[in-house]
Amino acid sequence: MATKAIIVESPTKARTIKGFVGRKFVVLSSKGHIKDLPKSRLGVDVDNRFEPEYIVIRKKQKQLRKLKEKITKVRTLYLACDPDREGEAIAYHLAEELKDNREIKRILFHEITPESIEQAIELPKDIDLAMVDAHKARRVLDRLVGYYISPLLWKIVKRGLSAGRVQSVALRLICEREGEIKEFKPVPFWHIAALFEKDDLQFEAILIRINGEKRRWQEEDLKEVRKILRGGGFAVIKSKDFKKAYSPPPPFITSTLQQSAANRFGFSAKKTMQVAQALYEGIDLPEGRMGLITYMRTDSTRVSDKA
Repeated sequence: MATKAIIVESPTKARTIKGFVGRKFVVLSSKGHIKDLPKSRLGVDVDNRFEPEYIVIRKKQKQLRKLKEKITKVRTLYLACDPDREGEAIAYHLAEELKDNREIKRILFHEITPESIEQAIELPKDIDLAMVDAHKARRVLDRLVGYYISPLLWKIVKRGLSAGRVQSVALRLICEREGEIKEFKPVPFWHIAALFEKDDLQFEAILIRINGEKRRWQEEDLKEVRKILRGGGFAVIKSKDFKKAYSPPPPFITSTLQQSAANRFGFSAKKTMQVAQALYEGIDLPEGRMGLITYMRTDSTRVSDKA
């Protein structure tokens, strides 16, 4: 039996990686977070540096028992959760529950390919405690805002409303923008264009300046401008040929991926991330199971050398 194990969050991701590492490793899935703040109380010690109280999620107790049973012979445990704040927290909580005198290693990769998995195993890291603290801070803020501000909304505005660390700020920005829209006084203006023809060649030109003056044209200007233009002659005084190179767009980050999918396909942000998650974790191809995109929750446009 293998004495090394890899644990990831997703069963799909586990299946893809298992195809790469074979029998050398036991590959298992935590099926997401195994610990969270309790639902029945605040779960944050506000008198002790806002320390969060994490407990094993009730629905994950059975899964945690299964993991413990399957790694009884394992001496080295590789935690291969996603390379972000949530993944680091999952790895940290798994290490807390599964250490049991075995060696714990954190491995990171941004694409699920045989080469990236092999390299990650050869160059393991420690769990990034700063990233874990970032997760804790986010979770504590979520809980404090939800527990303390939502009840105020019920009393003051309407029962059933909720406040959130992100949604409340976003709502404020939307309201401010809506106020600006309502206060905006539209001022109509006109573009003036002329259609020219010379030697069977037609082209359109936009009026930018007249008598050296650049301005926005109002409706009352149109007759006067038309009269001036019709009464004069025109000549091409300067022309320039040039080549323009267009760089390809940078790789997607999370926000641009969601925007592009919404514009092109009408996808919601949730559907976009579900599709991206499936492409990242791997799909079956004729040459084997393979992840097709790099990790999708990112603000980086870095591309691997192989790409």
